[in-house]
Amino acid sequence: MPRRHQGPGGRVISRKQLLALVAITLMWGLNWPMMKFSLREMTPLYFRAVTMSSGAMCLFIFYRLRGFRMLPEGQEWGTVIKLGLPNILGWHTISIFGVMELASGRAAILGFTMPIWTVLIGTLFLGDKLTTRTTVAVVAVGTAIALLLSHELDTLTGRPAGILWMETAALLWAIGTVMMRRARITLPVETLTVWMLILSSVCLWIMAIALEPWPSWHFSGAMWGSLLFGVVINYGVAQIIWFGMARNLPPATSAMSIMAVPLIGILSATLIVGERPHWEDYVAMVCVMAAIAAVLIPSRRSKPTPT
Repeated sequence: MPRRHQGPGGRVISRKQLLALVAITLMWGLNWPMMKFSLREMTPLYFRAVTMSSGAMCLFIFYRLRGFRMLPEGQEWGTVIKLGLPNILGWHTISIFGVMELASGRAAILGFTMPIWTVLIGTLFLGDKLTTRTTVAVVAVGTAIALLLSHELDTLTGRPAGILWMETAALLWAIGTVMMRRARITLPVETLTVWMLILSSVCLWIMAIALEPWPSWHFSGAMWGSLLFGVVINYGVAQIIWFGMARNLPPATSAMSIMAVPLIGILSATLIVGERPHWEDYVAMVCVMAAIAAVLIPSRRSKPTPT
């Protein structure tokens, strides 16, 4: 019989789910310094356009072979466009400028403030109740942002604008997440995501051609490897794994995975791009992890909703 493990909150997950969760956390964490490495030889918009369009086509072929309905119909195209603007085009475009300006581990910390922005949007605009845990999360994230901003302002080579880029991207991702939760989606989520990626990559190609010089394509071997990682791992394998397990994964376990991504990003950045984290980075990371735990991990006293 397959071995099963106790997840946070008492929910049981299989060994296969556990291994998949570890794999996707490592992939997402490693992707941050890999993006930073790629920006040494490629401009940001072309980098996103190349990796996103190539990854989207790989996903299209994969899910088409699996028998998914891959073409939206009628009003479904409007859903793809409406949800793709903040979730894909907004987040992926603006965040890459944040990565260009900041250390990759620092960008990862700021990017994963998204769950807290999601909760705040619900509290401020959708009538959700402001709880003690939400308040703690907001204070923790505010502390993290203040620490990183103070360090950027204190250094001669600091890039405080990078923090604005990342928090704008996180806010757009949060808005998109709220829209996804409230949308009536008739497409398979896999198909929806593939077409959001395809249409967003078309926009990225147009912006890249208009705003950036054409790449020379005379890249180092390591750079080609980094691009391959972006296409195959970040936009390919990681997406497939996530779709395969997200529906059945306990919420608390998903939260633990999200919390670990900035940690992997910071630790791997030392090896991949030679970044040296400062004490502010570690404290900010702990603050963001605590905030994510506060808003995503269910309380022990909470009871499951009847189905």
